[in-house]
Amino acid sequence: MPNWSFEQRIPPGDDRPRSVCTGCGFVDYQNPKIIVGTVVRFGDAVLLCRRAIEPRLGYWTIPAGYMELGETAEQGAKREAAEEACADVQIESLLAVYSIPSASQVQLIFRGTLAEPAFAAGAESLEVELVRWNNIPWQQLAFPSVVWALRHDRSIVEEGAAPPFSAPTSLWGHDLENWPPVG
Repeated sequence: MPNWSFEQRIPPGDDRPRSVCTGCGFVDYQNPKIIVGTVVRFGDAVLLCRRAIEPRLGYWTIPAGYMELGETAEQGAKREAAEEACADVQIESLLAVYSIPSASQVQLIFRGTLAEPAFAAGAESLEVELVRWNNIPWQQLAFPSVVWALRHDRSIVEEGAAPPFSAPTSLWGHDLENWPPVG
């Protein structure tokens, strides 16, 4: 078994410190994680999952999670809907690409539909519901990107806005550093 010893230094041709093996020069690059998810619609309702895991246990989200090796972004989004909501989702199109540097994430959010209203709480969800726009629990949404995705999806429906969207610099009047909003 190799005896790995790493130090922080700037590799040749790079512009920032990296973890580099002192023996062989291997560079251990740390890169953002890719999150895939879907705003799932059925009629005039969207599918929301109440989280059974941290972070943000007990808060509502869209079905989303880490992309796995060997799958496309669309396959990952479909898999996450199946895992979290036991839902068979038809992926329609890319809704948004959100860069979240504070969490080292790039989120690929799709638009999708349920063929039929068949769903249930998966292992990572306490409950799953189809929720109409006026009943979305805005103050109990888990992450800013869930708000962005729901509002971006709605802007397509109401205004014919053209995706893909990107992350706003603020959250409709809320400072992202102070998420979640209080009151």
